[in-house]
Amino acid sequence: MEAMRLVRRLAILSLICGAAFAQSTPATGLEAVVATDLGTFRFEFMPEKAPKHVDQFIRLARQNYYDGSAFFRVFANGLIQGGDPLLKDPKTPRNLWGTGGLSLLASEFSDVKHERGIISTVSIPNKPDSDGAQFFVCVSPQPALDGKYSVFGRVTEGMAVVEAISRVPAGPDQMTATPVIIRKVTIEPKKTEPFADTPVSELHRTVTMKTTLGTIRIEMKPEWAPNHVRNFLMLTETGWFNGTAFHRIVKGFVAQGGMGDARRTGAGQPAEQPGDRWVHNLKGEFRDDVKHERGIVSMARGDDPDSASTSFFLMLGAAPHLDGQYSAFGRIIEGMEVLDAFDKLELNGEAPANRVEVITATIDPKQ
Repeated sequence: MEAMRLVRRLAILSLICGAAFAQSTPATGLEAVVATDLGTFRFEFMPEKAPKHVDQFIRLARQNYYDGSAFFRVFANGLIQGGDPLLKDPKTPRNLWGTGGLSLLASEFSDVKHERGIISTVSIPNKPDSDGAQFFVCVSPQPALDGKYSVFGRVTEGMAVVEAISRVPAGPDQMTATPVIIRKVTIEPKKTEPFADTPVSELHRTVTMKTTLGTIRIEMKPEWAPNHVRNFLMLTETGWFNGTAFHRIVKGFVAQGGMGDARRTGAGQPAEQPGDRWVHNLKGEFRDDVKHERGIVSMARGDDPDSASTSFFLMLGAAPHLDGQYSAFGRIIEGMEVLDAFDKLELNGEAPANRVEVITATIDPKQ
């Protein structure tokens, strides 16, 4: 019995310590997770721009203030507004929607522009320092709002959900025919980018890429281009490449893929991926001593040498004119027959006549 009591005490202590840690985590290390009837989106906080607004949102969310409220005002592909506690009661008259949870704190204006994904606090029109608990999310840029509302967050995942909410049926007053319920708002540690801090010595991994033409295994070469390897492993780990296509084939030269707009959507494939938040342009890592030979994997880019992000190409043949101009980061070690299959494809110009897709890309377990 004494042993069982000790186990219970340790379990309780663990819960208390975990809660205390969560409460003490700086806002820069936290994210809000907003679960709605139409899906979930996440956003990060900007405590350096609006510390009181960030503190208020986190505090209210932890008190379940937003749970059961709703997004009730929408502008199609423009913005969505929610967080009024009055909407927790489904019997609240429509003429009262948007009147609750206001005049709680003073404004904190900043230089942050109301761009896509920006989250600001709602205030009462023409009444200074009337900011409250209600908030709105920009689906598209809203420059007319700059400097007039307190920006405190930015969406990091789930903009497709925000867009879907903005397009629900609404009347001339922009009030929704049926509110989109906010089921739960939770505060969680911010997701960290996979492989961002992994030592170069531990980046020697192998990626298995299953395509509609067969499977290839790509050995990462961090000694050639460490940051491109980190990026490719991040995109693989988050499932970013799954469902994308090889959109450009030049026989005997390259097979290029990895473009987000070539991802298959529907049938379980979302339009957005968790890895989207970490997609960025990479500084070129060019080496004259790394040859673009058959089987080499390198990053595509635009005219700017530092514009590579997600698109990569498989070398179907030698192309010495690419040496020192593009960032090679891997080598195919299995599946060279897939390169032969690329060379046999029927093409329309440089596009495959039939879609060639990355079914899955995964990182092999460490040996």
